[in-house]
Amino acid sequence: MKTFNLFRGATSGDESDPPGFRAHSAQLGPMLGAARLGMTVYELPPGEAVCPYHFHWSDEEWLIVVAGTPTVRTPEGETALEPGDVVCFPVGPTGAHRVSNAGDETVRVALFSNRHEFGIIEYPDSDKIGIWGRHDEALDHMVRRSPDLDYWDGER
Repeated sequence: MKTFNLFRGATSGDESDPPGFRAHSAQLGPMLGAARLGMTVYELPPGEAVCPYHFHWSDEEWLIVVAGTPTVRTPEGETALEPGDVVCFPVGPTGAHRVSNAGDETVRVALFSNRHEFGIIEYPDSDKIGIWGRHDEALDHMVRRSPDLDYWDGER
């Protein structure tokens, strides 16, 4: 049996991420052999965030605060959380969220969700939509939203 400790398990960062989004993480699904649920543990140094404000069109996401006091932005505004707090981000615009660290100490959170073959994520602040092929990066696309097009637009 493979295990990961939520309090002490190792995380790693990607230095190519821009300042403000340099969270360290550990993706537990692949590590533990999961197929239907995903979980990622994030460590957020002061001033960093998990990712931009977004919502999912196919995955419900849950947050568990492991350590520190993260700030969560939702459509209702910003809320400071504390260790032990649990939050659910439902599918669609009402589940929009951004998890960041506005404090002086490192924050550790776990985010988990159901998983689908494709993830569709909308970023309201930047007017983008990400389509993620979960098993093949060649299927990933980030596109700018545009006015609704007719189904037949551009077809012959």
